[in-house]
Amino acid sequence: MSVAAPARAIGAARSQPWLIALLCGLAAAGWWSTGQRMSGMDAGPWTALGTLGWFLGVWVVMMAAMMLPSVAPTVGLYARMTAERGRLLSWVFTAGYLLTWSAAGALVFGIARAGDLLAGDALAWDRAGRWAAAVTLVVAAAYEVTPLKDVCLDRCRSPLGFLLGSWRDGFGGALGMGVRHGAWCLGCCWALMAPLFALGVMSVVWMALVASLIAAEKLLPWRRAATYGTAAVLLALGVLILVAPDAVPALTIPGSDPMGAGSGSMGRMSMP
Repeated sequence: MSVAAPARAIGAARSQPWLIALLCGLAAAGWWSTGQRMSGMDAGPWTALGTLGWFLGVWVVMMAAMMLPSVAPTVGLYARMTAERGRLLSWVFTAGYLLTWSAAGALVFGIARAGDLLAGDALAWDRAGRWAAAVTLVVAAAYEVTPLKDVCLDRCRSPLGFLLGSWRDGFGGALGMGVRHGAWCLGCCWALMAPLFALGVMSVVWMALVASLIAAEKLLPWRRAATYGTAAVLLALGVLILVAPDAVPALTIPGSDPMGAGSGSMGRMSMP
């Protein structure tokens, strides 16, 4: 199948509203599952990640909940372009996309464990943890206005350009294209995921905020307003965590609960 063929298929094939609806339904199920599994586990900034298997299981469901709505237009367009080949290719593409985010989750887990072993209690909230959270948010805000962010976001906001520019046939091609699109998305959104750990990775509230910012950047027509608005939100949160953490809504401050949960370097919660 040539590159020109899928381009012609856009006009010839019917729309795939069922696929977009199903992806959004899977995202909704992911939100419900995440809320159930993470209930009562928010220990604030640098919450412990538990075991590798447990964290990756939660992470993949989180990514499905947060990212599938914003990637649905790309998957829907790909489904139209491969309509003559059957529906399975679209799911292979989606699996490749989530595979990239799964690899990112494994990398995050490794970095977190290494940081915990090397830094120990130095990253406790009442020591360097508060500063680390604030710096993470400020760095994320700065990345929002960099040329690299702009390039990655362009690939996410222009699904047709991405698909035509990286087209590969077959199931292997679908998987590779999904992985590649996930990589562009990771380059676009890593600076929004990092603040999630700095605010509380087990908090559904912060998940919802980050997911909303990601969707706004990818889907709203006001591109510059979305990215600069996101940068402003992250910068404001970073400053507030440093000077007035009690003023940050929904922020769980480690060590502030009666049981003292989260007082260690990475929250030191007991997880499965």
